Amino acid sequence: MSATPTTTKPLGGGVRARIQAFGGFLTAMVIPNVGAFIAWGFVTALFIPTGWMPNEEFAQLVGPMISYMLPLLIAFTGGRLVHGARGGVIGAVGTIGLIVGAGIPMFLGAMIMGPLSAYLLKRVDRFLEPRMRAGLEMLVNNFSLGILGFGLCLLSFAAIGPGIEELNKLLLAGINALVATGVLPLLALLNEPAKVLFLNNVIDQGVYYPLGLQQAATQGKSIFFMVASNPGPGLGLLTAFLFFSKSKLIRRSTPSAILIHFIGGIHEIYFPYVLMKPLTIVGMIAGAASGIATFSLFDVGLVAGPSPGSIVSYLLLTPRGNYLGVLTGVLVAAIVTFVVTAAILKFDRFRSGSTLDEEDEGLEAAQNKSSSMKAEGRSLLAGALTQTDARPTSIVFACDAGMGSSAMGASVFRKRLTKAGITGIAVTHAAIENIPIDTGLAVIQQNLVERARRVHPHLTIIPIANYLGDPALDELQEKLAGTPAPEASQDTLNG
Repeated sequence: MSATPTTTKPLGGGVRARIQAFGGFLTAMVIPNVGAFIAWGFVTALFIPTGWMPNEEFAQLVGPMISYMLPLLIAFTGGRLVHGARGGVIGAVGTIGLIVGAGIPMFLGAMIMGPLSAYLLKRVDRFLEPRMRAGLEMLVNNFSLGILGFGLCLLSFAAIGPGIEELNKLLLAGINALVATGVLPLLALLNEPAKVLFLNNVIDQGVYYPLGLQQAATQGKSIFFMVASNPGPGLGLLTAFLFFSKSKLIRRSTPSAILIHFIGGIHEIYFPYVLMKPLTIVGMIAGAASGIATFSLFDVGLVAGPSPGSIVSYLLLTPRGNYLGVLTGVLVAAIVTFVVTAAILKFDRFRSGSTLDEEDEGLEAAQNKSSSMKAEGRSLLAGALTQTDARPTSIVFACDAGMGSSAMGASVFRKRLTKAGITGIAVTHAAIENIPIDTGLAVIQQNLVERARRVHPHLTIIPIANYLGDPALDELQEKLAGTPAPEASQDTLNG
């Protein structure tokens, strides 16, 4: 996807936005499957020998779910992000070789092999599409996926899988060493600043979720699900602002923020408070480190990743015998953060002598800054164009299944653009429900437009009567020929 620069960039904003976009990709690969992780967590918490309701028959579900179902879901979702439904299918095919050839759950392998397989298919499709004869699209598409998937499956089984398995062993050794040395609380020095900068997805989905799943597969729980998601520090911060801020606006808005954060699990609600008073990050680090230390002391963990990071999620995902340690860790984190933040707020108010209006304006400015920072990564991930007068970089022909008439229409229109000397526009095809999020323009048969609007309300659509000789396609070609190409950067997320 093409990335375009934002109009204003703080120092280091470009690098942070790119890291944030990468985290957004990881999130988009993991978050849709969190419900499946939670389902596996419930099965584990209830039916394993040490669970709430030990059941030998139901416990047989634990192994296949974590070894096959969850990695394949991740691989399919990651592949689909890169290359639609075809990418999802080949992502799963390429990953099954890793799963069968390894003796461990292949979460890390799925997060690599799923998008990689889809990327390779995307390249193959781009090579074949201009060379396909009209009417042969379905035949070529099916066999190109099948042949490439066959090769990737064998390659991942014989070569890629063993390499990832060795890497996984190193990660597990690192986990055990980190826990044994007692330095786990120091992770708070990384976690809390990264969260406020909207890099929390890189940490959670890219590091802690895979580590936690590996540990939970062998121990039935993992502390890594809690090192960055603890709702205690945010609760302590917001409570300190509630009692020690001079601003009536802040005190009036904070109770709802506490509810959204602690019960709803939306941690982003407190980020503007930290940005308004940056020194309060010290309180967040202190509270988070105290919470991790408490979790370690009680030797507790969760059975799956709590998404969202709500106290409700924590309670539902806490295994038998771990409630005291989990609740104590959340409470300790909240108290420590509250005490440190309260001291900082009182000192800062005495030192600066700020007025009520200044504090109100500070919160509003911080909220705007927080929204802007989050938008940078989203814009980069989605490849949003800032120039409204630029022509689209991608056009998707969409139909019911995305394989027959739309594939033929895309092939013909692509050749028309090439013959007219119009370059820089990717013309592809997809099912209506699978139109990629970065699509600049969609060409859809007119009786399917209403269906497309319901699925993609913000998509620009060109309705046509047929996919071959429609006058709307002639008008579109003329418009593209006379419209300047967008000034997009050369950075790409998916190649």
